[in-house]
Amino acid sequence: MKRTFDPYGGKGMTQPSRTLTLGTILYPNFELLDVYGPLEMFGSIGPELRLVMIAEQAGPVASTQGPQTLAQYNFTDCPPLDLLLLPGGIGTLPALDNAALHQFLRERSATAQVTMSVCSGSAILAKAGLLDGHRATSNKQFFMLAAMQSDKVTWVEQARWVEDGTFATSSGVSAGIDMALAIIARLYGQERAELIAAGTEYEWHRDPNWDPFVQYLNKGDFSQVPPPVQ
Repeated sequence: MKRTFDPYGGKGMTQPSRTLTLGTILYPNFELLDVYGPLEMFGSIGPELRLVMIAEQAGPVASTQGPQTLAQYNFTDCPPLDLLLLPGGIGTLPALDNAALHQFLRERSATAQVTMSVCSGSAILAKAGLLDGHRATSNKQFFMLAAMQSDKVTWVEQARWVEDGTFATSSGVSAGIDMALAIIARLYGQERAELIAAGTEYEWHRDPNWDPFVQYLNKGDFSQVPPPVQ
């Protein structure tokens, strides 16, 4: 996961003063691309950024699509985190009632440089009270799921992603990749982000204020969502 991807021999790369740690918080039935899309980008930074996986209980955690990801740490023994990444997915619904997860997010986001969510992950952040007073966005088809969690959040329907202080929230699934590149640009420089986008052959959607999928706003139907792969 912590491979180095540097197709241009290090030209223009910035050197952070220390290695940062990014913790991805997993829960059962998380959305696979919500995690691995952003981590493809963050993992391309190399040894300057450590990636760790965390869950309420350490061990394998199944995604909605079936493949499992190994959580190396639980909520008690995970190391200090500079960056947090919270995915969405079908598992968002039970996670909205997970008090231990909410407490962990509150504690760790208080000391993190950036707390990020992808898709319906922002609903969990909102339920935990972390987005109150902030601007945020979420998955367009199920936007109301997030908006229902707090009326103290300024929910931005049109946005592809929103950065507000130490929080960054993105729209559905693939938008997390765009957000990740924006955070990389913020922490490591624009050129670094451009090189990673080119190296991964990803067409970066650079405008955070425009999401073409807003046309599907609140048109999702949970009864039509395929059940998780067993």
